[in-house]
Amino acid sequence: MSKTFVQIHPSDTIIAALVDLPKGTVINHNGAEITLVENIKQKHKFTTTDLAIGDQIYMYGVLIAKAIQPILKGAAITTENIKHASADFNESQEKFSWKAPDTSKFEERTFNGYHRADGSVGTGNYWLVIPLTFCENRNIDVLEGALADKLGYQTKKDFAVDTDALIQKYKQGGSAEDILNTPIIATKEEITKNRLFPNVDGIKFLKHDGGCGGTREDSQVLCNLLAGYIVNSNVAGATIFSLGCQNAQIEMLQNAIKKLDPNFSKPVHYLEQQKSASERQLIEEAVKHTFLGLIEANKIERKPAPINKIILGLECGGSDGFSGISANPALGYASDLLVGLGGTPVLSEFPELNGVEQDLINRCETKEDATKFSTLMRAYSASAIAVGSGFENNPSPGNIKDGLITDAMKSAGAAKKGGTSPVVEVLDYAERITKPGLNLLCTPGNDVECSTGLAGSGCNLIVFTTGLGTPTGNPIAPVIKMSSNTKLYEKMKDIIDINAGTVITGEDTIESMGEKLLEFIIKTASGEIITKAELKGQNDFIPWKRGVSL
Repeated sequence: MSKTFVQIHPSDTIIAALVDLPKGTVINHNGAEITLVENIKQKHKFTTTDLAIGDQIYMYGVLIAKAIQPILKGAAITTENIKHASADFNESQEKFSWKAPDTSKFEERTFNGYHRADGSVGTGNYWLVIPLTFCENRNIDVLEGALADKLGYQTKKDFAVDTDALIQKYKQGGSAEDILNTPIIATKEEITKNRLFPNVDGIKFLKHDGGCGGTREDSQVLCNLLAGYIVNSNVAGATIFSLGCQNAQIEMLQNAIKKLDPNFSKPVHYLEQQKSASERQLIEEAVKHTFLGLIEANKIERKPAPINKIILGLECGGSDGFSGISANPALGYASDLLVGLGGTPVLSEFPELNGVEQDLINRCETKEDATKFSTLMRAYSASAIAVGSGFENNPSPGNIKDGLITDAMKSAGAAKKGGTSPVVEVLDYAERITKPGLNLLCTPGNDVECSTGLAGSGCNLIVFTTGLGTPTGNPIAPVIKMSSNTKLYEKMKDIIDINAGTVITGEDTIESMGEKLLEFIIKTASGEIITKAELKGQNDFIPWKRGVSL
């Protein structure tokens, strides 16, 4: 450990403890001494000066709180002595200039991906099975039972049991000894190696609780989202189940697909149960057409593609007091590298951009996008307040326990994922990503609703930073989990892919960790690394209904 504390920005009035600091510790900071007047836990913050009631508190160079009690110099900030505060913003843009970091290490690099007719390149090759309404979820289950195990796509267990081998041995007149000596256990790796369709990375079954009831807007947004999944470069084709009478009609989905891609040419098979002679006939037709689709999807092989074909979702969840110091800024540096290489990072989670709006507005390349971002943020905030749950209620108990006391503090650290590059476009939920460079996408902060939205807008890979640990994943976009601290990485190696805790301990800089992350991204995009979330079958899928979700 090279340092025991860190001040993120010169104007900050609080300092973060990198280790537990006992009462009486003398901190030498900027030529002055600060004597801690109480124990400061690792990841928590202490003051650099005496604060009176109403005094503003800054971290990351932005307003994150106000004092509600007198706070002594060298004391901890807590939920008892401060409250959330954030700076207001307007659409007037300050002058902004940006220089990309040195990308020379990566300029000749490629990844092996699946090339699509529209020019996009996937990091995976999946077939989707989708219901247009929750009424069809059971049929989705039936199809999964008929296809997943038999074709080698079982991911819910660490191994599979081949009872068919015992049945065959019995039918052949095998003895008890023959049966006992017959191997019937196959690991995930063995199952994958023996897949009938080796170039198809998976069949994904996207069950949900929408499509009917609710509002007409909910069904339209759902169709827009599902269209985004089908158009996503990681998808080869889809089987669609419709009941027939629901709000989310087949034509609505087809129109949404056409709007995203007028020249759409992927195979999609539509089935409507109320037009079918029987459920058995429906399932039989679905199985056969899906099988034929998989035959076509298997003809596509990975081929080299430039790094600029990577559309990278930026997400955090289960954040801690180190997230904005190690993992998020390291991801931000990787984002800047990707922009410098012509790629497309996508910053989401609008409730977690509270307090840094002006910086992002200043970075917007066009006045129209600055206005759009401002409008979306104010509308989101207003809808949260209307139901008695403003952005200030965003930090979870886990966030607070591990040092993220206010939403503005959490947001300022979360925004570091977006690096420092210009914002080329602002998108509402389920709008398609089309411009290379940093995009802003309106999603909730909720982990799964966010990752669901990122993939629905076109992300073909996601990096998810975490300080507390979370197992979530996505059906079609590989989700790389990066820990903010080494303790988490050592404790939860079964769900964490890469550790940014080395930034805290001084073994890495933000820049070196960002470069390591980009290397990991390239290998994952090529299929050389399978993420822990995918190995565990974390196919989490929750469409946002545009109600209040923080």
